[in-house]
Amino acid sequence: MDGYYAWMIVATALVLMMTTPALALFYGGMSRSKSVLNMMMMSYVSLAVVGIVFVLWGWSMGGWDNGFGNGKLISNPFTQWGLEGVSWSWYIAMAFQLTFAAITAALISGAIADRVKLSSWMVFLPIWVTLCYFPVAHNVWAGGWLATKLPAIDYAGGTVVHINAGIAGLVLALVIGRRVGFMKEPMKPHNLTLTMIGAGLLWFGWYGFNVGSIVFSAADGAEKDTTQFLTETGVTFVNTTIATMAAMLAWLLVERIVHGKATSLGAASGIVAGLVAITPACGAVNTTGALVVGVVAGALCAVAVSLKFKLKMDDSLDVVGVHLVGGLVGTLLIGFVGTTASPQGRDGFFPAGTNGLFYGGDLTLLGHQAGAALFTIVWTGTLTTIIALAIKYTIGWRITEEEEVDGIDFAEHGETAYDLASSGGFGGGTSVLAKSAAKEGVNA
Repeated sequence: MDGYYAWMIVATALVLMMTTPALALFYGGMSRSKSVLNMMMMSYVSLAVVGIVFVLWGWSMGGWDNGFGNGKLISNPFTQWGLEGVSWSWYIAMAFQLTFAAITAALISGAIADRVKLSSWMVFLPIWVTLCYFPVAHNVWAGGWLATKLPAIDYAGGTVVHINAGIAGLVLALVIGRRVGFMKEPMKPHNLTLTMIGAGLLWFGWYGFNVGSIVFSAADGAEKDTTQFLTETGVTFVNTTIATMAAMLAWLLVERIVHGKATSLGAASGIVAGLVAITPACGAVNTTGALVVGVVAGALCAVAVSLKFKLKMDDSLDVVGVHLVGGLVGTLLIGFVGTTASPQGRDGFFPAGTNGLFYGGDLTLLGHQAGAALFTIVWTGTLTTIIALAIKYTIGWRITEEEEVDGIDFAEHGETAYDLASSGGFGGGTSVLAKSAAKEGVNA
């Protein structure tokens, strides 16, 4: 039993790292040099805001503590987390689920890079996780209506995390509108080295995301024996690895065929696409199935990302093409390559014990998977639209056009990521505080 919780603590730290610094570096490198700090800040504040909200009422709303809201909307953290009467295991389980909520919200930010006020983003975060993330998580993972009426397989967040974040990113990109100069001037990543480092860290942290999800059930008393634990851990680890490798190569192949070049950005994006797609399926497929998931996700996500230009939709950092499409691919392919010989099949998670279509099953499993995906799209798409419009017509989403052209980093934070000016004078100062201190020194 102690081994469960020791690994869960490690897994929690790995998923925490996925938001900061991994996602911050991945998105930051893809941004323009004048907006990299703002992009990274959106990841950091997502972790802080969502983390506090999760402790105050998210854990209760999600239903992990015995029912949606545990009979109330807001739980009292000082009572809930008092040492008396609360199993210490729930502290670890709560921390693990907190990191999932945080990275889901942070993923959305990539769709609206370069143009959104940080204050508006911080208002959006607690409302969105309350109305969208917690109810979807409850319905898929914690015995909600969907889990009861149309149970679907989602090992670590294909619907709850990636389809959820992807459809929210799509809605925000449409409501907020395109960046100044979109389709008229190049908006290339300013530092692909950061992006590659971020992708590598995301891959590393994803083992906490996927493999770590095995032990959450232990906190609820559903303890597995050593053989079950090791088998499921090994399968999910290998499936995660194989699918990611396959997706990266598939993305690069599509790039090579379509554009004549295999790019480092394509490799990084393919890695994330593979990780996204295998997230719901890692415990429900065998190694062959993982390869199929990876290849299909890498190829389809590469094509989907290129479509944003044809559709003239400014999804700045490909959240829709990678997370929405990748999440759908992984979720739906379970209906084709899912097998009851997998760890989740042996544990009884497959609806009516039915295999995927490629293993002799009928449409039952695919229908359940499609139902969960559709529920997530409709629920989150509708509520995100309402939230986005409410913010747009009250406090507003966007910085001014002049600030956007000059750079959101200095407009929002009084800083620039790189000191490209000469060391003399005030023009080379990298922050408001630095300039102020330098000016005071001269006046003295």
